[in-house]
Amino acid sequence: MGKNSLLILFSLLPLSQDNSLNINPGIFKFRKYNYMISVDRTGYSPRHKMRELLRNDAMLLPALSRFDIPFGFGEATVEEVCRSHNVDCATFINVCNLLSGYRYSRDVISLPSLMGYLKRAHTSFLNVELPKIRRNLVAATSGKEEDEVAMLLIKFFDGYVEEVRRHMEYENEVIFAYVDLLLAGDSSEEFRISEYSESHSDTVEKLNQLKEIFISQYSRKDNMMLSSALFDIIICGRDMMSHFEVESQLLIPCVMSLESQLKSGSLRKEDQPDNESPSDQLEILSEREKDIIREVARGKANKEIADSLFISVHTVTTHRRNICAKLNIHTTAGLTVFAILNHLIDLSDVHPQ
Repeated sequence: MGKNSLLILFSLLPLSQDNSLNINPGIFKFRKYNYMISVDRTGYSPRHKMRELLRNDAMLLPALSRFDIPFGFGEATVEEVCRSHNVDCATFINVCNLLSGYRYSRDVISLPSLMGYLKRAHTSFLNVELPKIRRNLVAATSGKEEDEVAMLLIKFFDGYVEEVRRHMEYENEVIFAYVDLLLAGDSSEEFRISEYSESHSDTVEKLNQLKEIFISQYSRKDNMMLSSALFDIIICGRDMMSHFEVESQLLIPCVMSLESQLKSGSLRKEDQPDNESPSDQLEILSEREKDIIREVARGKANKEIADSLFISVHTVTTHRRNICAKLNIHTTAGLTVFAILNHLIDLSDVHPQ
């Protein structure tokens, strides 16, 4: 950035009466162009524009892909974007609030939506972020076989990646499968989510140790590429720490709550049909709407439902909106329970997202 650009930048900053910079550490605003939004302690809301969230916290960018939200949303609000892409808005808002350090609520979290977010995060770490870092590390030390320290660090990084892979594969194959069973109403497993939370903290600690080794033990000049790789490691580490925070602060408490509800024989009101007569509720649904509910209970996304029923994604979205309005059920778990209780689908065919 040139001298003139810096002068222009600082000329836009607010000044106090004594001409010193007057910067609110919680809300950083330019005088002419607002790149940050005014957020109180309650955090983001569905009425905020999606672009405003990213301007306020660029680290929310990965959350979009992990909720399967494409770019190109223009000036649409969070609520509008989530509705367009069949994303549970309350879950998206509370994940973003947690990631940005604002207040969040576990009471309105949709577990199927949160699970989809976490599964995509695992794919991102294992298939995109960590392989990219390794490629950069290898490129930075290419032709320097005599640099034993660099080779040792890469070997240590490989070992850590393997641990992360085992940890995330365990979550995919055991933890998430266990939660799927709970969402289907099966609480017969001996496993409890509290057992998982204890082993989870070890992964966070090992990540911190890895960062410390890279920062404190490797010293050499002419290492711009290695510095870039190290910066990627720091950013990835920050992202991974946030990911673990979502699991510990949202996933685990929500699953514990579900375990408790199933143990006591109760379900949340939002996941139960409000009408005491199931047949009455079935009568207000069209045959096509019943087909949609069956496909939702099978764990299919809107695109998959559209392909199965030979209709457009827009038609699927419209049907789902009408179903939610008719039944007053607004979560995938709730629709799945409704489908089971009303014999629209066998329990063996249920595959929650």
